[in-house]
Amino acid sequence: MIALVGDTEIAFDDIGSGLPVLFVHAFPLNRTMWEPQLGALVAECRCITVDCRGFGESPATPPFTMDRFADDLVGVLDSLQIERAVVVGLSMGGYTAFAMWRRHPKRFRALVLADTRAGADTPEGIQKRRDLIDVARTQGSTGVANLQISGMMGKTTRAKRPDVYDAMHRMMAQAPVDGVIGALEAMMARPDSAPTLATIDVPTLVIVGDEDVITPPKEARAMHEAIHGSRLEVLAGAGHLSNVERPAAFTAVVSEFLASLLYH
Repeated sequence: MIALVGDTEIAFDDIGSGLPVLFVHAFPLNRTMWEPQLGALVAECRCITVDCRGFGESPATPPFTMDRFADDLVGVLDSLQIERAVVVGLSMGGYTAFAMWRRHPKRFRALVLADTRAGADTPEGIQKRRDLIDVARTQGSTGVANLQISGMMGKTTRAKRPDVYDAMHRMMAQAPVDGVIGALEAMMARPDSAPTLATIDVPTLVIVGDEDVITPPKEARAMHEAIHGSRLEVLAGAGHLSNVERPAAFTAVVSEFLASLLYH
């Protein structure tokens, strides 16, 4: 499905019924990374997966900022006449969720932050993103995927799940170059969300893979400690893409969290 949002089109899927849950993908992936969750959760909630602008089937329409990504999500909710949703963001999806919270807090029923961090990029992090932009321009998305894939996956997945490793590498390599560059520039420029954490007053679940080297468990613990009443789940044997590396475990903790919302 396509939503017309401002000056661009945002592609999404909308399946199931009940509590709306909006899934926001990682960099440089697309909405199909959530397929393991959709199959399991569609029986109990309304699952909406979105391609951020520049990824999947959403065209790479500049400018690229976290605020723009966040407004795109709200545009999709508006097109579906959904007032509030549970927002599930993994990695870059978490950065987008923070921006959405600052701009549109009334649109949240609850929040799931997976394998992400609150802090802005360090100078070293900014340089790494600049280097990746150069790789994208010279070697395309395959070059970016080749550099990123081993860090995105936990050591257990790399050793035991070559099918998952290959599928994620393929998805990353298919990302449009303009979208990759735009998202890298947006992430480089994003603000520090640490001050935002104390303002989050909806039920919140923080998930992290214990083998995540990009946004390690200490980042998840810091967010958990700063968000009043939040829950923390550490998934053994998962790296940065915990939802595809330990799909059943990830889905189980999300499903339990969604069930708990019925009593709030």
